[in-house]
Amino acid sequence: MSEKNEGYVFGLDIGTRSIVGTVGYRIGTERFVVVAQESVEHTTRAVIDGQIHDIFTVSNTIQEIKTKLENRIHQPLTDVSIAAAGRVLKTKQVHAVFEFPVETKVTTEHIHSLDMLGVEQAYEKIREEEEEGDKHFYCVGYSTVKYYLNEYAMEMIELHSANSIGVDLIATFLPEEVVDGLYSAVEEAGLHVANLTLEPIAAIQVAIPEKFRLLNIALVDVGAGTSDISIVKEGSITAFGMIPLAGDEVTEAIAKNYLIDFETAERIKRQCETHKVVTFKNIFGENMRVTKEDVAMITEEAISDITKSVAERIIELNGNKTVSAVFVVGGGGKHTGFTERLAEYLHLPENRVAIRGAEVLTNVHFEQEGIRKDSTLVTPIGICMNYYDQTNNFIHVMVNDQRVKLYDNGKSTVLDACISSGFSKDHLFPLRGDSLVYYVNGDRREKKGKPGEIAVIRQNGKEVSLNASVKENDTISIKPSTKGKSGHICIGDIPECKKEFTVTVFGKTVVCPCMVEVKGKQVSPLYEVQNDDRIEVFPYYSVSGILDFAGFEKEDLVLLNGREAGMSAKIKDGDVITRKPKPVEEEKTAEEIQEQKEDDFQKQVEEDPLLQPLKPLPDWAKDIPFDTAKLGSSGEVIPGTSEKRTVIEPVSVPVMAEPIHITVNGQAVTMPSKANPIFVDVFDVYPFDLTKAGGTRLITRINGEDKDFTEPMNEGDVVDLYWEK
Repeated sequence: MSEKNEGYVFGLDIGTRSIVGTVGYRIGTERFVVVAQESVEHTTRAVIDGQIHDIFTVSNTIQEIKTKLENRIHQPLTDVSIAAAGRVLKTKQVHAVFEFPVETKVTTEHIHSLDMLGVEQAYEKIREEEEEGDKHFYCVGYSTVKYYLNEYAMEMIELHSANSIGVDLIATFLPEEVVDGLYSAVEEAGLHVANLTLEPIAAIQVAIPEKFRLLNIALVDVGAGTSDISIVKEGSITAFGMIPLAGDEVTEAIAKNYLIDFETAERIKRQCETHKVVTFKNIFGENMRVTKEDVAMITEEAISDITKSVAERIIELNGNKTVSAVFVVGGGGKHTGFTERLAEYLHLPENRVAIRGAEVLTNVHFEQEGIRKDSTLVTPIGICMNYYDQTNNFIHVMVNDQRVKLYDNGKSTVLDACISSGFSKDHLFPLRGDSLVYYVNGDRREKKGKPGEIAVIRQNGKEVSLNASVKENDTISIKPSTKGKSGHICIGDIPECKKEFTVTVFGKTVVCPCMVEVKGKQVSPLYEVQNDDRIEVFPYYSVSGILDFAGFEKEDLVLLNGREAGMSAKIKDGDVITRKPKPVEEEKTAEEIQEQKEDDFQKQVEEDPLLQPLKPLPDWAKDIPFDTAKLGSSGEVIPGTSEKRTVIEPVSVPVMAEPIHITVNGQAVTMPSKANPIFVDVFDVYPFDLTKAGGTRLITRINGEDKDFTEPMNEGDVVDLYWEK
């Protein structure tokens, strides 16, 4: 057996009760010749529910079978085909959804990526349920139950345009320790694993020929501890399953009823397949004689429990509907009433649930004498036949410098390798950035994040898709996908906040944005909305707010559209604000005017100490030397003895605001004289068109710090004003 399809094929069926070894060869594509076959039952519980527990004991049994077969065929056996029990498979059903950044036409690759997303979700579910989180599993098959287009169920989604696609999917996994146990036991016996398959696949290989697989058929392999189930339709195996009820439940029912040990009950069960009457002794040594009908009656309840559970599992695996037919193999299914009850629970005619045995082995010839063709030989023969038609084995690939063992069913892809390496799906598929949620006048709004970049995958240095097939020793490198930027929006980008007011203030036309508050504080159009912000948009201003915005000083009263109004009055679009005129004084007569002038002069004299008459010097000051050459004895100025005195009257100079000098985008700019100038006044002296957006965000900075339009301006300020791309 140095090469495939040459020489003998050696197959091992390692079961819970026994190990069966078969050696043979294929003729053509359909006929198979069994040269030799040996079966050895376990003396201990070395194998439990299909998983090897005692590798040393199982290895010795394999070595015993190997030696017997070598003696029969007179040549050494080095390679062997094996199968993992279906009862150790773990199956999960999931619902996966993939959202497109924009409406997209669905392709075959989109569908495959969606399926793989579902497989990864199933893998995560299994890992979460395991007590040891570091356990590894191999995906050995999956089937789709239903596809969804924009959340609506649909049979075919390819070529449809969609915002999202979804799938209900069943994925099946094999635990790593099961594989390692099988390989270790075989290698300890001096053999090399040439091919690894699954027992349900091996059984289907013989029981359901390729030409029947377009039909929706279930195969039930009823063993000792479990019943393995597999489903075929549309030409392929779509699902695997298992229930922990099988032939041992029937044996236990016999043992309990007749008070006998398990081995005696097992013998009675087997003899009832070919004998009408069976004799035995119970634990008291009493001789007992029972008929086949008696045994069928006492095992009826056990058969009912098994078949009901099998039927429910078949319907679940088949997308919650029954199948067209059921084939039963294995020793446990041969018991009286099994197929009839199973047909009843599946709502099928009895002739559509049948045991597959000799009729499916017509193309199998046994050179060894004494072998009876029945349903117990289906799986052992299938393991050998599978060697010719499948490439199921384990291959090794490198994923980001990590060596990965991958179950190869002939369809393994780069994505399978990534999943097996533990590479997170979050790094394989691009993620949309977090959404920004905010509220405008109580209404909930959402700004979706940007889509991320897809992963870049190279296989042996060449860029490939996730669906590219892999082979032994491939090298795969992955540049992880990214998550897009979170949702972003400014106040000025919200439609309700874009409204502007045009108001005439003291003869000047003022255009200002509507008033917006966030959490009770007024914000500018450049304010970046934060998550969960509560935004209130007001369709009016107050007189005070308009005067502040326009740069005017507040007054106690103004005229609003010709009517007197205070600072808290509401301003709407098109309103006109003017100053309240001063009251007009009544005209006075000439006498009244003259009297008023005299009164004003008298009041001025009384209030100005310089205009008061000189007081005579006191007696004590008479001897103080004065410059009498300049003054007469009566105090008058002597002509020519003194310089003329110049009296400087005080001049009232109005206080004017000084112009300030600033720099805008590196250009020196002088702002005109104005009390309390603010940022918005820059647009009066610097050419900048606000009506045309030159980018995604308007930058307004004073001395390197972000400021809004109402920020005060000072001498020497440096202003940056531009659109950010």
